[in-house]
Amino acid sequence: MREQDAHAQPIETLLNTLRTHLAQGLCDKEANARLAKHGPNELKERPRPTFWHLLLGQFNNFLILILLVSAVISLFLGEYVDATAIMAIVVLNAILGVVQESKAEEALAALQKMAAPEARVIRSGHIHTLPARELVPGDVVLLEAGHYVPADVRLVKAINLKIDEASLTGESVPVQKDAGTVLDREIPLGDRRNSAFMGTMVTYGRGKGIVIATGMHTQFGLIAEMLQSYEQEPTPLQRKLDQLGRWLGIACLLICGLVGLVGVLRGLPPLEMFMTAVSLAIAAVPEGLPAVVTICLALGMQEMIRRHALIRRLPAVETLGSATVICSDKTGTLTQNEMMVVRCWAEGRSLTLTGKGYQPHGEFLQAGRPFDPLADPVVRLLCQGVAQCNDALLEPSGQTANGHATWRMVGDPTEGALVVAATKAGLWKEELESAFPRLAEVPFESERKRMTTVHRTDGQSGNEKSPLPLPPTVSSPPYIAFVKGAPDLLLEQCTHMMTSNGIRPLDETWRDRCMAANEKMSRQALRVLGLAYRPLEAPPANPNAETLERELTFVGLMGMIDPARPEVKPAIQVAKRAGLKSVMVTGDYPQTAIAIARELNLLSEGGKVLSGTELDRIDNTSFSTMVENIEVYARVSPQHKVRIVKAFKNRGHIVAMTGDGVNDAPALKRANIGVAMGITGTDVSKETADMVLTDDNYASIVSAVEAGRIIYSNIRKFVFYLLSCNVGEILVIFLAMLARLPVPLKPIQLLWLNLVTDGAPALALGLEKGDTDIMRRPPRPTNEPVINREMQWGIVIQSIAITTAVLAAFLCGLQRFPNDLAAAQTLAFVTLTTSELFRAFTSRSEYHSIFSIGLLSNRWMVIAVGSSFLLLLAVLYLPFLQPFFSTVPLSLQEWLLILPLILLPSIAAELTKLVLRRLAGRATPIP
Repeated sequence: MREQDAHAQPIETLLNTLRTHLAQGLCDKEANARLAKHGPNELKERPRPTFWHLLLGQFNNFLILILLVSAVISLFLGEYVDATAIMAIVVLNAILGVVQESKAEEALAALQKMAAPEARVIRSGHIHTLPARELVPGDVVLLEAGHYVPADVRLVKAINLKIDEASLTGESVPVQKDAGTVLDREIPLGDRRNSAFMGTMVTYGRGKGIVIATGMHTQFGLIAEMLQSYEQEPTPLQRKLDQLGRWLGIACLLICGLVGLVGVLRGLPPLEMFMTAVSLAIAAVPEGLPAVVTICLALGMQEMIRRHALIRRLPAVETLGSATVICSDKTGTLTQNEMMVVRCWAEGRSLTLTGKGYQPHGEFLQAGRPFDPLADPVVRLLCQGVAQCNDALLEPSGQTANGHATWRMVGDPTEGALVVAATKAGLWKEELESAFPRLAEVPFESERKRMTTVHRTDGQSGNEKSPLPLPPTVSSPPYIAFVKGAPDLLLEQCTHMMTSNGIRPLDETWRDRCMAANEKMSRQALRVLGLAYRPLEAPPANPNAETLERELTFVGLMGMIDPARPEVKPAIQVAKRAGLKSVMVTGDYPQTAIAIARELNLLSEGGKVLSGTELDRIDNTSFSTMVENIEVYARVSPQHKVRIVKAFKNRGHIVAMTGDGVNDAPALKRANIGVAMGITGTDVSKETADMVLTDDNYASIVSAVEAGRIIYSNIRKFVFYLLSCNVGEILVIFLAMLARLPVPLKPIQLLWLNLVTDGAPALALGLEKGDTDIMRRPPRPTNEPVINREMQWGIVIQSIAITTAVLAAFLCGLQRFPNDLAAAQTLAFVTLTTSELFRAFTSRSEYHSIFSIGLLSNRWMVIAVGSSFLLLLAVLYLPFLQPFFSTVPLSLQEWLLILPLILLPSIAAELTKLVLRRLAGRATPIP
């Protein structure tokens, strides 16, 4: 059977054909075998460029072409040594470029794979969350609202399931699905209501389905085959640096051309001046800058992954460094996202529950003394009802090192806390479901804030069971509807309440007592849910809220809390020192939000709290003036989040906004940095966001901001290093020409210098760990150019220092060796090369002394400079290389002669940083 025919087959036939089971799914061995056969469930990437394509691309540069032309000219003129050396350096530079581009390509491809959506799958009878790329035909998947369909599936269960198929069929409204129907084989794609397709989004309800096609065999894959891939566009930072490189290239070419013209006018050999001008241009223009930036960003993104932040778009790396506001959700981001029931209230009795997280161990206490929940019919029914009116599952996940069992929650954390509470009472959900099977349900809706399930209680299922825990005076109905929801709205539908002595009318006195208990729990930062039930004589033919959620009997309340993450409080303090404003934006009640905010020191003494209702009454102009002082937003809607982002942006802030739901997508898109939750977030929020937190932790946002600042700082460091050195090289040749001196450097020496000093040391700067006080500095202004005023002055000072040192060494050489120009040029060559290598160490920080950050603390810099220095010694002291580079070996006395000149640029750099520290009020030692 073809996968296109699955909609025309009965479920039993499909199960036999795909050799799978609805309850057990596939076993791991079979799934791995099918994965090897069918391949990963992903759309094929366009073929990567081959080595030869990458190699030829390195020559698609007019400067390189000019160099090749000069090599050919040298060859025809008999300058075989120069031609051979130039060609060798060009090829070596090309190979290095290929390696750099390949690494950048691999790093970005790895990040794209990590960003793939996930799927909930039944394997070997257990529900697992797996990367969607690991799905295979025959897998049984669970579909939920807000998530993308991970593959083409034939539905076997659809509970109020609606799917938006606009991306596939153009249907303008979500399609209502019906798993029970068998359709005609030739029915159009848009009418296959018993199927769901990869790439479409579940907008309502939930479902279950069998994977019938994956990857390029899906309907989405068929469309992908017809599409042409677009070229990846450069990021704004890359455009900025490319533009900088072009302007520098034009300026360098003009100056180099002027150098050649001056030399010719002075009567120097035209070929020699042509070679000098071209070589100087190649050495001076930072043509490898974009590739170095890409590698730096890719390596930085890998570092962010270790910090639990997956960057989906490269521009976010740059933006993170200038963020000024973090608008964070509470649940799961500031808290642990492991809800735990700590209070329950029934018939006026308040009970405390002990335990930790999702571990099913704990006690019920009343006034500090043990309380047996199974001996009390009201508390027992409360525990049973919240466990059965529930879609969460508690599963064993393994063992600790001490041999204790560990547990995981599959489903909503709030519902999971209720399941754990029932388990602590001795009521396991699996046993309850077996004894009292679910027959129907009305899913939770935000408008009703309630969920209803219908269960059989008359034993018709054939399973032995305990009787329904009702007081002796209350007869057990054959069917029961449990209703769970917000206490205030739930009580509106209740007419009676349960007591240990039976059912009594819910009068105003008890209604007020119930609401008072609810408010007391809420003031303690607890999330409270109520439970009610309705006896039924027959199962509902058409279950809906109107018929089931009325004339209810109130049972009790359960209050739960999501504890604050211990690492968030210090992270908020780090953010404050870094000039970042932290704001809580939550849909929870104000009392809960305030309690958590105060515990984390997020809410200051003068900070204000604003609810969504209050925000609706404030116009945009007034809100824009108030937004700076508001630190907690409670009971907000997605529309409110958009208003908050806009207000901050209107004040000139760079905003990072977190979100996990479908409705959070507008705010994530509107924010400068949209941050999605990797664990609880929907695929829609992840697809919209610039960054995904793999641990849903606020502290990871702050850590990612720090990494973003370090990455941008490292980019500035090697831009400064490259430009200051290159401008110095131009000035050395140009001033020598104006002073009518011999040319201080041979063309081949300039080319070798470009290879030795611009490659490995620049990359090592991109691996700097960053200044330890980088999170005690204010955010970088967004309109600040890469080369700001401080860097401009630094380039001027360094260029002068390098030019002075090299020309001084050259003049000393001319005086010391009046009849040996090669010796004088060697002194200039060694001084320039070595001073630039030392300069790489001083470039490791824009503000702090090299001695305070540690001379050898960057081992990659030590390796890069050490290897580059060995290459310099090779052209000095290996006899077979000396003719190629026109060098002579230097004695110890000559090294000592130029040593002060070698150190001059580094000393100038350290003095410049000292002045900057004094002006900025920074202390020399790093705290």
